[in-house]
Amino acid sequence: MTDVSANLGNVAPDAQPPVDRGAAHESHGPGHGHGDGLVAHHFDDAQQQHDAIELGMWAFLAQEVLFFGGLFLAYLLYRFQYPEAFAEGSEHLYKSYGAVNTFVLLTSSLTMALAVHAAKVNDKKALFRYLTATLVLGAMFLGVKAVEWTIDYREHLIPGRFFGFDYSEYLHGRTPEIGEHVQLFMFVYFCMTGLHALHMVVGMAILAIVAAQAFRGKTSLRDANFVEMMGLYWHFVDIVWIFLFPFLYLIKP
Repeated sequence: MTDVSANLGNVAPDAQPPVDRGAAHESHGPGHGHGDGLVAHHFDDAQQQHDAIELGMWAFLAQEVLFFGGLFLAYLLYRFQYPEAFAEGSEHLYKSYGAVNTFVLLTSSLTMALAVHAAKVNDKKALFRYLTATLVLGAMFLGVKAVEWTIDYREHLIPGRFFGFDYSEYLHGRTPEIGEHVQLFMFVYFCMTGLHALHMVVGMAILAIVAAQAFRGKTSLRDANFVEMMGLYWHFVDIVWIFLFPFLYLIKP
């Protein structure tokens, strides 16, 4: 069994035969790498190539953290400013749907990790199989979320002029403004879950392309780095949901 670490950076540095860089670059032409084509010509070896790609991906994810971090900060500020209203709004969400989607995404993280391993050992059939499973689970998540949003629409919980939930039975001496603050919670809810779903759609589109290539047998060790970086992206999207679920669905009064 080939060890996973032996294929980091598409192929382990010591697995490459000694090749004269000048001659190899000449034979492959500019931009086509050297040796077996597994390492681009501007990198010394496979490990350096892998480290550079990984650094770039972590830099991208860092700005994604800042992006979602701003939303979480806004949520926390309003949550502490209007605790009653946010707890009220959370009661109108369907915790069972959120729990199912949490399980689905955690399972998709497993299948994505298995796909990364398959790419590193150049197992095209396994890569296609696990990427397809990840895509199916991702589609399940979006399907459940679409059903939930449809219910919210029918219950007039979409923020805006048609936000029509009757709060009179919940007031009991509280200020009528609680309705406006519940609407603020729903606005934050749709912004956070909508942007999360958009990130999932982008990730699924890219994974579908790789899965199609694997199905046609057109993937190779050269694609291992790319699949691994997509794995990091997918795990990041899953982690964002792990925070969204308790923040939005499990608020205590």
